[in-house]
Amino acid sequence: MFATSPGCLRRANGTVVVMNDGPPERSAPGSSRSESRIVVYAAIAGNVAIAIAKFAGAAATGSAAMLSEGIHSAVDTGNGALLLLGLRLSRRPADERHPFGHGKELYFWSLIVAVLVFGLGGGISAYEGLLHLLHPVVIENAGWNYAILGCAAVFEGASLAVALRQFWRDKGERAFWEAMRRSKDPAVFTVVAEDSAALAGIGLAALGIAMSQWLDMPRLDGAASVLIGLLLAAVATFLVWQCRRLLVGEAVDPEMADALLAIAAEETKVLRTAWPMTMHFGPDEVLLALDAQFHAGTPLQEIQAAVNRIEQRIRTRFPEVKRIYIEARQVAPGDTTAPDPPGS
Repeated sequence: MFATSPGCLRRANGTVVVMNDGPPERSAPGSSRSESRIVVYAAIAGNVAIAIAKFAGAAATGSAAMLSEGIHSAVDTGNGALLLLGLRLSRRPADERHPFGHGKELYFWSLIVAVLVFGLGGGISAYEGLLHLLHPVVIENAGWNYAILGCAAVFEGASLAVALRQFWRDKGERAFWEAMRRSKDPAVFTVVAEDSAALAGIGLAALGIAMSQWLDMPRLDGAASVLIGLLLAAVATFLVWQCRRLLVGEAVDPEMADALLAIAAEETKVLRTAWPMTMHFGPDEVLLALDAQFHAGTPLQEIQAAVNRIEQRIRTRFPEVKRIYIEARQVAPGDTTAPDPPGS
């Protein structure tokens, strides 16, 4: 290879490769990562206060459901700290060992959070519920439980409102569940899922306590604890699935890939392009490799100019695409072979 212009390399076979990295990423006050941290801080603050109150209520009344809820809030507090750690580590700059940066740190720590929700939150809650099913305990001073659960619902609702505000801003026109499935920001969708599960758990705990009193069946309190554990296990399974697809290198959504192809097709000298190869390295950091075939006889200077225009339009429309690699080649007359993926 020999250099042809800044950011461009020309191979011996005439292929032009444009490799442009975006400017070093820094989280501005209004950036996506800054907003994600606000969501996590709000969740931690609420969970600390709620966990203390729930454990106090469980100690005073002997309720298994209340104890499960206390465990749930304590686990959520620790999970928030791990999400903050992931956000911090993901901002470290690229180095020789990690040339594409450390963006996937966030996905790794989010996966650890999901495992903890399943093992500690769901497992211990279900275990405590089973113990109370086998050895039921009559709840005393249940009024304290209702008061604490009511306060917990207020705190959890406030935390969920903060997370939903960020999530709603990012989801666009998609339906809620579709946006959750396609979300690339685990700091936000994890808090939304956990807080939603927390509110549902509060409802189950209150129902279990009330039914155990009204029907004089203390085992119903243990049954509510088991249901809370199963609920947390279901939420954790969803989070594991979400984090797994991001951690193994998920591409951008098909709509965005189609838009990238359309941008390249706007250049009249481009004959055809391969399906863009993309990968998420973070909620707002995408790698793009694009193979473009140009009409035979197109001068090298025009190819370089067209590639630079494509790159600029992509950055303007999709600022999250931080690294762009475009491999451009001329097509021999009569050649109808589709372009190979970049690097093949």
